[in-house]
Amino acid sequence: MKAISYRGYGGPEVLEYTEVPDPKLGPDSVLVKVRAAAVNPVDWKCRQGHLDGALDAVFPVIPGWDVSGVVVRPGAAVPEFAVGDEVIGYVREDFLSRGTFAEYVAAPVRTLAPKPRNLTFEEAAGLPLAGLTAYQVLTDALDVKDGDTVLVHAAAGGVGSLAVQLAAHAGARVIGTASERNHDYLRELGAEPVTYGDGLADRVRGLAPKGVDAVFDTIGGDTLKASAELLAPGGRLASIADGAVIGLGGRYCFVRPDAADLRRLTELAERGVVTVHVDKAFPLEEAADAHRLSEQGRTRGKIVVRVAPGD
Repeated sequence: MKAISYRGYGGPEVLEYTEVPDPKLGPDSVLVKVRAAAVNPVDWKCRQGHLDGALDAVFPVIPGWDVSGVVVRPGAAVPEFAVGDEVIGYVREDFLSRGTFAEYVAAPVRTLAPKPRNLTFEEAAGLPLAGLTAYQVLTDALDVKDGDTVLVHAAAGGVGSLAVQLAAHAGARVIGTASERNHDYLRELGAEPVTYGDGLADRVRGLAPKGVDAVFDTIGGDTLKASAELLAPGGRLASIADGAVIGLGGRYCFVRPDAADLRRLTELAERGVVTVHVDKAFPLEEAADAHRLSEQGRTRGKIVVRVAPGD
């Protein structure tokens, strides 16, 4: 099969469009014909070797953890899915090797859920990792409830845009940081926008003088430190970007595959509660360009690669 792979850590130039062996199908997995795969910042961080201390790389590595596609064959121990079912998945294992930037992927059933029927394959590919991250942080780490005021950083990005929608659906008032060009987009999602940069804390205080009940940090560094000072008494802080959040009394969160959570996101998408904005789609052979665009850090919504056309 055709796939994108890399034989060693490095820049986007190490990504090769090449022929690789078809994946073997274990009893607890499903063979999926990939229609689209999303690009996430973790993909190029893995490619650069930044996660080498946590995840072994079995080269050549096929990147990608997000997928949407069609079931070709279920494993022997998988009654949940049948041939022809449309699925989405956050196909992460505890090592790097068998990713989703390929024509086929053998996805463990614990990573899969039905594809939202109202989303295209490209839109659906952008839901699993970002959606699960937003959902798990908001429901577990931050316990966002009706009436809370929630600050979401990088609110126009893949995780941030879904966090805005989910928090608003929970009944929270949402303040989102973004560049000015994305302010109208945030208003459409249900957030009150504020601009990055110097004076951010003052701008947030102008909207929430008593502080915010929860902060969803996706940036880290100085932004994280400023966020801790914006919390109201009893406020909660969580970060997906900076482990220093623990020293500030908050939670560091790394998304985990969860089929039940993913099914919940599918239900919410089909109800129109959450949508996925695709900023740009690339053909599989141009995955290096998709990585380059992601590394710029200015994406509205998601970047995806098209692996196979729909029927």
